[in-house]
Amino acid sequence: MDAIRDTFRSSLGGWLWGSAAGIATILLGLAGVVVTIAKAGDWGAWPLALTALALLIVLVRWLDTLASKYEITDQRLIIRRGIFMKSIDEIELYRIKDLRLNFSLLNQMAGIGTICLASSDETTHGAELVMRDVPRAQARRESLRALVDAARRQRGVRELDMVRETL
Repeated sequence: MDAIRDTFRSSLGGWLWGSAAGIATILLGLAGVVVTIAKAGDWGAWPLALTALALLIVLVRWLDTLASKYEITDQRLIIRRGIFMKSIDEIELYRIKDLRLNFSLLNQMAGIGTICLASSDETTHGAELVMRDVPRAQARRESLRALVDAARRQRGVRELDMVRETL
């Protein structure tokens, strides 16, 4: 088996601090605690429901983070999914056709990004593989791009684009 060059998961902390949804979740939880402590309007325990909702959202995101793990070797991108029912998918690096990095201003400040890749591998089924909230996404994308190029050179693979011109 190939030596593993990089292993990563989505970042829960990056999502909390680097996305509007994460920041809104933090504010929702804090609002419940602050209103309960201040007893504003004597609302009873209802404000704590906001905090419970925020904790539930964080728990769901945490389980989602645990459910996917990505490993990169010299030849493959290995995607391990699941907590109770596990699956392992592999994409041969030479089959990767395109790598794209998406990130917002908040993502940049938190050091995360979304890596999207298109490949001719059956794992992607004609759609992009999307890896969200990846820590050090820009460096990982560049590293993956270099490994894809090396895998193609090693196998002597060249991509040929077929375009039909209409007159």
